[in-house]
Amino acid sequence: MTCWYEGPLAAFDTETTGVDVEEDRIVSAALVVQDGPGARPRATRWLVNPGVPVPAGATAVHGLTDEHLQLNGRWPAPVMEEIGKGLAEQCAAGRPLVIMNAPFDLTLLDRELKRHRAACLDHYLDGDPLRVLDPRVLDKHLDRYRKGHRTLTDLCAHYGVTLEGAHDAAADALAALEVVRAVGRRFAARLERLSPTELHTLQATWHAAQARGLQAWFARQGTPEVVDTAWPLRPELPAAA
Repeated sequence: MTCWYEGPLAAFDTETTGVDVEEDRIVSAALVVQDGPGARPRATRWLVNPGVPVPAGATAVHGLTDEHLQLNGRWPAPVMEEIGKGLAEQCAAGRPLVIMNAPFDLTLLDRELKRHRAACLDHYLDGDPLRVLDPRVLDKHLDRYRKGHRTLTDLCAHYGVTLEGAHDAAADALAALEVVRAVGRRFAARLERLSPTELHTLQATWHAAQARGLQAWFARQGTPEVVDTAWPLRPELPAAA
């Protein structure tokens, strides 16, 4: 039987106006599907005019300016509909979905769907389960004592994956997919007997432990930042009274 990391995988990534999942907006996104290692990836790309200004700091990361998005981007509502349906199609097919730092991209997408389509991500999935593979969570659990950062660029360097055009959604999605395949091969003895469904459940536990460890480190540093333990989707904040 083919191991999951040698089989079909999909990957999703976004570029945004910032890092606040409740308030920031998607400006570009990509869904990449690969039927197996070495197979030609199929990429669907979206460019969005978010309807709000793009901060200079965000443009410095992904290169997308207000002018470019206003001229070439589409309105958010139909794009979010297409993305929601695209992810749902992967889940219905039982294809694992690779998402680097999944709580960021999935939560932001969920909020965008509620904002522009009055429907949450679960509505689009229609009961089909998510099978998310998060290279950041996997690597941090399987090689927890390795020093250094674990950004996508760092993981690509560590696992020998080529990343061309970093901070382009399609390039980042494909690179994350290849990192997950590399993680699977390197830690085959620990992963090959686990199904993507089992790994999805385990990653929720691993991420929560990682978040608690980071929160404790912040506390020791006197940093007030709060680390969310939820994975792969953060619960919606309660409405203000």
